Amino acid sequence: MFELPINTIVNKSIPKNVFESYTNSRQKKVLTSVVGKIRWTNKFSPQTVNLDGLDVKEIQLIEILLKQKESISEITNVIDRVIPYNIIFVIRFENEMMLSASQKHKHPTSENQAVVDWTFTSGWYDTDNFPFRLKLQQSLDFVFSDICFQVSGNQVTARFNLKTLIAFEQRKKQLTDQIQRLESAIKTCKQFNKKVELNLELQKCKSELISVIP
Repeated sequence: MFELPINTIVNKSIPKNVFESYTNSRQKKVLTSVVGKIRWTNKFSPQTVNLDGLDVKEIQLIEILLKQKESISEITNVIDRVIPYNIIFVIRFENEMMLSASQKHKHPTSENQAVVDWTFTSGWYDTDNFPFRLKLQQSLDFVFSDICFQVSGNQVTARFNLKTLIAFEQRKKQLTDQIQRLESAIKTCKQFNKKVELNLELQKCKSELISVIP
């Protein structure tokens, strides 16, 4: 998958029960029935890759093997909140894999937890056709932001930094959700004047969605 320097290898198993106290009953069920094994495979830091960063001090590569091919976004979110460093998750099921990475910041009242700002998640790919590459160059900030751009499918790195990309993704999701709500409301609306009003709002949202796409 990734050809990484030997110095970055950690290869340590992480017991699932480490995270149980941070999960609710639904998440605990997913952790038990869907997640097979969790392994901390690599660490990128000034000591292991000779790269420093302003915002990103370390990047952990964590591999999660699944028993079933289901979304575990709630579990990766829990792990992201508990581990303060930036994490790139490699999620595997049989001969398929996907990536997930979240931008986060320190919790304002709990120094041992983080707040997730946005999560970039790829689709599933055959292991032999995995398109993503970790570029260990420039800085740790670049390494993490570059993989986020890759996973997002957005290639406008010349005009976007990671903060701007996240703001774009958040607004795009808000508009997409609003468009879906308006379309549903229009289908069930019986009043002509109200339907016209909803249609005007729908067209406004669609126009803005087109304008925010780079």
